[in-house]
Amino acid sequence: MTRRVIIVTAVHGPSAAFLPEAYKSLEQQELPAGWEWQWVIQEDGRTEEVRPYVPDDVRVTFRQGRPGGPGVARTFALAHAEGAYVKILDADDQLTPGTLARDLAVLEADPGIGWTTSRVLDLLPDGSTAGFPGDPDDGPIERGAVLDFWKANDFRAQVHPATLCVRRDLLLGLGGWMALPASEDTGLLLALNSVSRGWFSGEVGLLYRKWEGQATGQASHVDPAEREARMAVVEARARALAAFGWRYPCAAR
Repeated sequence: MTRRVIIVTAVHGPSAAFLPEAYKSLEQQELPAGWEWQWVIQEDGRTEEVRPYVPDDVRVTFRQGRPGGPGVARTFALAHAEGAYVKILDADDQLTPGTLARDLAVLEADPGIGWTTSRVLDLLPDGSTAGFPGDPDDGPIERGAVLDFWKANDFRAQVHPATLCVRRDLLLGLGGWMALPASEDTGLLLALNSVSRGWFSGEVGLLYRKWEGQATGQASHVDPAEREARMAVVEARARALAAFGWRYPCAAR
């Protein structure tokens, strides 16, 4: 029986033109025998701007919905995602060769690992790439480690939420992405880290595009009042989950 990893992408008009490059990076993935990928592209809105860039491939599903931000779009996409694992791929980013196989190898080998992340390189407008220091060691990430680092480093995690691959049932159990205008993926990352062990791969798994239209480059993203409020609720959720004592995987009763 063929097993499936679901690639979830939220997209809006300004980022749609990057979809063909994201698709090319998916085509370059080599999966273990018996595995396939399905790409669910969810437009954050209903326009005519995105569809022309959606690849003509039976493995690609395109849906539209009311605008509500990337977190809402990704959560909507889960309605069309049937597979054990969900991999995040933003419309303007690219996976590196071997990424999906490495994610699957970790999650299949250890049922106690709920999610994986990997090293990231910034993809600059001139086509060059740039890394940055501070990556953790290759291997498991213990519960609470991401929250501690994030809190001590001006709300910057040591692993990137755009590289997440997560067990679908765990993702659904946490309610998907946070209902925030930004940092919704960081909120999910910290929630995951509060309830389950994760994994970091030291091999580059994502090219993170830097361009003038990206959401994290807009003035509203760094507005001090909004940022403070976002970080407060992200932290409060993570600490509440940790305090409840629920863990993944759950112990048998």
